[in-house]
This record gives sequence, C-alpha cells and structure tokens, in this order.
Amino acid sequence: MLQWILTAVGMAPPPPPSGGVMTRESAQEFLRWYTRSEGAVLSPGLNEQGFGGITLGSAQVYFEYHEDTKTLECSALVYRFKEPPKPGVLEGFEAEAREGTDTGGGTVDYERENRGLFLSRNYTQVPDGSAFAKEMKRLAKASLVWGDEVLDRVASRVFHPEELEKP
Repeated sequence: MLQWILTAVGMAPPPPPSGGVMTRESAQEFLRWYTRSEGAVLSPGLNEQGFGGITLGSAQVYFEYHEDTKTLECSALVYRFKEPPKPGVLEGFEAEAREGTDTGGGTVDYERENRGLFLSRNYTQVPDGSAFAKEMKRLAKASLVWGDEVLDRVASRVFHPEELEKP
C-alpha cells in the first residue's frame, strides 16, 4: 500500500537492499522498483519468462534473468538487423569496443535469435539503486551513439574500405 501511495504522489519508494545474490525474486523486486522509479508505474519488472524492458529517452533497454547463472542481463539496443549481419560487421563493432569507443560500461552483444545488436551489462549481485540508475542511463546513452555514429563508421569500414585508404 505504501509503495502505491508513494508512486501515486510521484515519489519513488526506496530501492531494495543491495549486495545479495541476484535471485529471480530479487531481480523481479529490483526491476519493479527501478522501472517504477523511471515512471513505468504498471511495470511488473520481469514477466513470467524472465524478460522485461523500459524506454529511457529514445533508447530501448531490455532485461533478462538467467536462472542457471543467477544473472540479470541488462541490454540497450544498438541496432536490429533485418537479415543476419554481413561478414565483418560484428567484428567491426567488436573492434570499435577494443579501440576504446565508449560502451557505456557494457560489452558488445549480438543476439542471433532476434538479430539484435546490444550493449549489455550483467549483474550477479543486487546493485545499489542509484548507481544502477546511473549505469542504465549511461548504457542507454552509449547505445544511441553506437546506433548512429558507430554504425555508420563500421558500415564504412566493412562495405567501403577503399574510401578509408584515400589520402
């Protein structure tokens, strides 16, 4: 009841305690708090299959709980391919990360089943709420840069390498 009242008057309840093992229940509770603190009042956090998501500005951030490793995976969408990526494209994105392009604290992650390219972070412990909120904003911001600037750079390298060699 208190959580509903706080949410109704625009105040987010405090986050769940940090530091414990990331169980499905703790991930559910934590993400319910986080999504509601970001304005998604009716969000369950995770659905029955262990998936959830939120829009942060123009960025899409997805959550998946992995029972086998007790891990919460948080992934900000960079690009969704219509067809499987051409040879060299994924390697181009991985090279960008190795060269130091800001990944928002995440790693380059391609999901074959949905042809999505993401920047992803994993949590095996329940994080501090305010730190997590900052990390998700940073990840989301980086995903937008990757979907715009980095995508163009990788495409130029992979599909038009001769243009990069011109003086």
